Amino acid sequence: MDSSDLQKLAEHTRSMREAGVALLLASGFLALFLFTPLGPKEAGPAPVAAAPVIPDAFAKVSVDAKAAVVYDVTTKQILYAKNADAQLPLASLTKLLTVYAALSELSPTTPITIPADATRLDGPHVFNAGQTFALNDLARLTLTASLNDGATAIAEAVASRQNLSQGDMLAGAAASLGLSQTYAVNGSGLDVNTVISGGYGSARDLAVLAGALVAQAPDIALSTTESSAQAVSEGGTVFKVLNTDPMVGVISRLLLSKTGYTDLAGGNLALVFDAGMGHPVAVVVLGSSQKARFTDGMALVAATLAHFAGVASL
Repeated sequence: MDSSDLQKLAEHTRSMREAGVALLLASGFLALFLFTPLGPKEAGPAPVAAAPVIPDAFAKVSVDAKAAVVYDVTTKQILYAKNADAQLPLASLTKLLTVYAALSELSPTTPITIPADATRLDGPHVFNAGQTFALNDLARLTLTASLNDGATAIAEAVASRQNLSQGDMLAGAAASLGLSQTYAVNGSGLDVNTVISGGYGSARDLAVLAGALVAQAPDIALSTTESSAQAVSEGGTVFKVLNTDPMVGVISRLLLSKTGYTDLAGGNLALVFDAGMGHPVAVVVLGSSQKARFTDGMALVAATLAHFAGVASL
């Protein structure tokens, strides 16, 4: 071969080598594309679990009362309400305010003497003028048997200590708890006449009051859940009274029970019970009938227990 042929051969070899290198590089890129795993896919939204449907245990509850409430004392939530803020006659539920006011002002062992005017009141009364009791004993008897003479003696003692009328003294106690719908003109709740009640308030207010009394004086409140109460006067006279609430032996874990009834008020009832694990709940019924207040109360207690069990009914 001459020099020109050798030069042509060299150029041809160089071209073949460059083509081979290009082919090799292309093959490498293709292999990387084909065999390199793709990056992770973008995660889509996580599936949302359906929220459990909690049955409304109060949906089918029907009460005869003009107003009623179920109040969670711990969380301060209303679980059930029917005209909960309507201001209605309280009858003897007023005695809860009287005892709360007394224990906020006086020592539980303060001697309370029954005044003569208290023994002339209508309704339940068992004492004689001049008999003296420690406040806590008189309060237990008074709330359990709804005694008008005992409530009047307590109210007069507290009002005298504060140099106020009974009405002003009770107004101060109501204001201290923020009971905006509650006021009373006497400590017993007896109707003043055919058109004026001795005390007025709402179901919501009375639920708050009942819960506060349980917290303030649990022993006195608990005595109202027994079928009877007993105490001895300073003179040594033994008094035993029966409970005005026939349901006290039926509702478990009851913490407080108070009844009320007058012509103006109709049938009233206030209960506090432990719904479980130290969880007090208040049930208040206002403006029912003398008998239906108890069936109303039982229906609301049963619905409350179903509510905490997460079922529609028990």
